[in-house]
Amino acid sequence: MPEIVNPETHHEKSDVNVRALLWAVVIFIVFGGVTHLLLYMQFNVLRQKFRGASNAPLTSMARPADDAVPQEPRLQPFKAGNIPPNANTPVTDMDDMRAAEEKALHTAGWVDREKGIVRLPIETAKVLAVQRLGVRP
Repeated sequence: MPEIVNPETHHEKSDVNVRALLWAVVIFIVFGGVTHLLLYMQFNVLRQKFRGASNAPLTSMARPADDAVPQEPRLQPFKAGNIPPNANTPVTDMDDMRAAEEKALHTAGWVDREKGIVRLPIETAKVLAVQRLGVRP
């Protein structure tokens, strides 16, 4: 079989241009460093600019003389002793709600007498649940 000879084809001396690759890596590292330096400087400029403004009010609306009391119209009074129906305050409402929840949690009572639904104290309900599941405490 005759051998095909092509004088324009020859073996490559190197696969990669190492010098170009090293320059690309150096340029990438320098670009990354410059970018980080610029971002750091920008952050410091913005931090110094807005540091004094951090204590400024968040709104331009005037605050009332007593910061604890919202402006009129109030949906509920903030002073006890008002005549009904506004005799409660948010604080007493929270106390009343928590007391009612504790009473419902620890006492038995009817939820719906017609349907036969009752409310049991939490400890009794736990014992009954364990008994119904067949698991020993």
